[in-house]
Amino acid sequence: MADGALNPGVNLEAFAQAIAAIQALRSSVTRVFDCLKDGMRNKETLEGREKGFVAAFQESLHSVSRDLGELERLSNLVGKPSENHPLHNSGLLSLDPVQDKTPLYSQLLQAYKWSNKLQYHAGLASGLLNQQSLKRSANQMGVSAKRRPKAQPTTLVLPPQYVDDVISRIDRMFPEMSIQLSRPNGTSAMLLVTLGKVLKVIVVMRSLFIDRTIVKGYNENVYTEDGKLDIWSKSNYQVFQKVTDHATTALLHYQLPQMPDVVVRSFMTWLRSYIKLFQAPCQRCGKFLQDGLPPTWRDFRTLEAFHDTCRQ
Repeated sequence: MADGALNPGVNLEAFAQAIAAIQALRSSVTRVFDCLKDGMRNKETLEGREKGFVAAFQESLHSVSRDLGELERLSNLVGKPSENHPLHNSGLLSLDPVQDKTPLYSQLLQAYKWSNKLQYHAGLASGLLNQQSLKRSANQMGVSAKRRPKAQPTTLVLPPQYVDDVISRIDRMFPEMSIQLSRPNGTSAMLLVTLGKVLKVIVVMRSLFIDRTIVKGYNENVYTEDGKLDIWSKSNYQVFQKVTDHATTALLHYQLPQMPDVVVRSFMTWLRSYIKLFQAPCQRCGKFLQDGLPPTWRDFRTLEAFHDTCRQ
């Protein structure tokens, strides 16, 4: 009765035989390694040593196979204990002789299983929700949607007068930079930014959102034959082609849809740092030229000059 209470579902006789089978299996494995360690000994001829070694090794492997089969047979007879979760000292609760009246240990195991299963499913749900974070769902359109500030679509169609005021303030901020604003195709603005006598930049804007920039040399032609700004042809100089690529990267960096005027001002501040394009050395290598080009990259935060290969 006591043994059955302490070990429900376990065949104690088969359990003792299984322990003996484990000891026999360990002995057989030890003999295999001893055979490999001793090698071919105690034979006068090479052929005799090889045959003796192969015979001993095969016999050792047969012993391991036999003992392993016996252990597997006994393991099926032992059975599985009903309470097999390692809960440290809480396992002592299973020794209570009146477990039927106070089934605390079984309830604790049930709670432990439920907690593990809940943690597993919560991890799966978290992974699925993270994959769908960019998609709308019915839950997002519920109560939480009322608490979130709604996007203001009116920022895409700001009044032209407001855009003119923002560009005018930016023009007054930088004396060495002149900005000419035009609207050849309706309300969309196009800027011709002249930075000292270094370069010219064509900025295509949709309201206050910058869509495209093209950087050319100060002496290059920026107009087409009909007198409009040329927003398609590239610069003839590799240095300004590099700066155009960096300006496109800057547009992706300076993104704040809720405050487009701040984005334009930040971009113009970054663009102004090219006033010393041919005078500032690289902050990494200290050289003015690398592969025939000056430092064309400007750090977005510090505005320091770097060669394209030195910035990484």
